[in-house]
Amino acid sequence: MNSSISLMSRAKWIALTVVACIGLDQYTKDIAKTHLNLADYHSFLGDTVRFGLAHNRGAFLGLGDSLPDWIREPLLTGGVGLLLIGLLIYALRTKLMDRNSVIALALIFAGGISNLGDRIVYGGYVVDFVQMGVGPVRTGVFNIADMAIMGGTFWLLIDSIRQMRAAKKAEQAAKKHSAH
Repeated sequence: MNSSISLMSRAKWIALTVVACIGLDQYTKDIAKTHLNLADYHSFLGDTVRFGLAHNRGAFLGLGDSLPDWIREPLLTGGVGLLLIGLLIYALRTKLMDRNSVIALALIFAGGISNLGDRIVYGGYVVDFVQMGVGPVRTGVFNIADMAIMGGTFWLLIDSIRQMRAAKKAEQAAKKHSAH
């Protein structure tokens, strides 16, 4: 298990991750807005990957896009903003947090803040442009920020499973040692 890291180290990892993630996300969105349009898409790798511009007014994969504006807009700007502030405070303030957890939370925060920025700048929508799939089985349209959020979430999940296994192994070893 990784040991906890200092507040200064956490802040550095968070800042590095956030700058890199937001930079890459916004750069790719600028490319998408310049070279793609809402009317069609470009297919690659035997139609496994599609690039086409989409304006997502909902949350992840368009969830909530059919909600009335008076509910959707405060929920997806104010609500998400408050959630992201809480996540950042948690990542900075929690004493027993290792580097893996800090980076995973930073990825989630960075993806969320980049999409929130889109939503504020573009009047309620997020720029999406990638879709993957095989045949009729396709993902929704997403962006690099969404990939950061999902990557951070999976990283946390895998790391917590690894930590639980290590703790269980240590517990079994302690029981075995105390039995002798």
